[in-house]
Amino acid sequence: MKLTRNKFTAKWLILLRGRGLLVSTLAATTLLLAACGGGEDTTYNTVVDSSGTATSIVVNTPASIAQESDADYNNNVNGLITATTLQTWIDNWTANRPAGITGRLVILQINNGPATQEYITPNPAAGVLTYSLASSRLIETRSNGVIQTQSMVPEGAQMDQLFKDFALDPSKDMLVCAMGTGSTGANMSMGRCWYMLRYWGVPKEHLALLNGGASVVMTGSYLSSTASCDESGGSTSCLPGGGTFSVRNLAQDNTALQATVQDMMNIVKPSDVNDLTDGVFLWDARGLNQYSAMDVNDLNVLQSANYMNTFQNSGSQQGHPNGALELNFSNMLDSTTGYSYKPKSQLQAYLDGDVDGSGYGFRDGTFSLVGHGMAYQPGDTVYTYCETTFRAMITGVVAGVILGKPTRFYDGAMVEWHSLSNATAVNGLPILPADSPWRTDVTSKSYFVYADSATHIATRTIVNAYATSANAIIVADKEYKRGAGSSSSGSGSSLPLPPNPCGG
Repeated sequence: MKLTRNKFTAKWLILLRGRGLLVSTLAATTLLLAACGGGEDTTYNTVVDSSGTATSIVVNTPASIAQESDADYNNNVNGLITATTLQTWIDNWTANRPAGITGRLVILQINNGPATQEYITPNPAAGVLTYSLASSRLIETRSNGVIQTQSMVPEGAQMDQLFKDFALDPSKDMLVCAMGTGSTGANMSMGRCWYMLRYWGVPKEHLALLNGGASVVMTGSYLSSTASCDESGGSTSCLPGGGTFSVRNLAQDNTALQATVQDMMNIVKPSDVNDLTDGVFLWDARGLNQYSAMDVNDLNVLQSANYMNTFQNSGSQQGHPNGALELNFSNMLDSTTGYSYKPKSQLQAYLDGDVDGSGYGFRDGTFSLVGHGMAYQPGDTVYTYCETTFRAMITGVVAGVILGKPTRFYDGAMVEWHSLSNATAVNGLPILPADSPWRTDVTSKSYFVYADSATHIATRTIVNAYATSANAIIVADKEYKRGAGSSSSGSGSSLPLPPNPCGG
């Protein structure tokens, strides 16, 4: 199933316009073409930047959004940076800041360090600020037009509120997402910090992630109990406020970072095979237990006969989309160094299909190791997911920020995928009708095992079981950036399905 490009039919465009969908003909075409991952960037429409200059919006592809790290992380000045780099910046921000950065150094901590070392110490007079973010800033429950899904990228209005509350100007400032205390969970949240900013168009030159928890990787003299503001405890009175910057001032459209369930249905295989020729690398960041719907560990050793141990969020089924390979996100991190990312060469070895010293590597639908050369193929676009695309933030950073591979996050993740079924929920009703085109509980889309009882299946908020598109979030966000709409997601329409611009 090689991804190819084609165009909307004129009939479909007329129907879109007739139904009043808030997206221009060119925007709609570019929206779906971006899902193909690769090719040239397309420019259309303009934004007014913070200086008042009208600038064309560049619609980036996954390939152009990606950035590749230096083999020595100390040499990076954006993307994944080290404590050495951050401390050099703090020592003399004006003299040592990266070329092209004219604003402040703003550190966005997603959790705090231990007592007396809670924060990376700010120095406002020198242009160095540290804020501890509330976790609610990172996600939002949104509708894709078919179903309402938790833990999605925030809408434009929420991002603008972030910029206003913290008085950020990401066209001038350097924003660093950081962990006070390193952990797997904190790395996930740090990834969500990076993801929402990059998705909404913050240039990669203005965005970084600190490799490892500050309390471990930074020298103690750079840490203290002082922050510019800590809203994580619920108080926002210390926030500066008054920011005027908007995502509408950012001339990059990076919505291709997000893959929708519609995109996923376009790339899954009709059977659960590892296809090396389709241009897609589908990475399941969960454990082998959830991938296989069996209570096994990541070395495929059975732990118990109770497969329901693998279910989360009261889902209707467990398993994976056809064609996905599994490698647990935790293998990307070194817990002995503040949960920092492993060396680039080790991460690349995983994608080459190699196995590490503990026996961990990519496995396919047979639950066996794929072997050298049988994982990522040159030119593939990586699609990564987990249960709620928190764990997948780590695998996505590996693929798209360290290794420089075209990368997309299936933000709806398995909590969405495993909700789109005809299974009967606890309320006695099927989640989706049997003839809904959005069902994933079919062997042409998934390897799956149903939950053992309706009492274990929560009801879901279905917006439109027959919607012809699941791209409402992308459409709304594109329109918000261009000054139209509220960025809240629509309910989908009931038009005939458009041709798939990715082919197949």
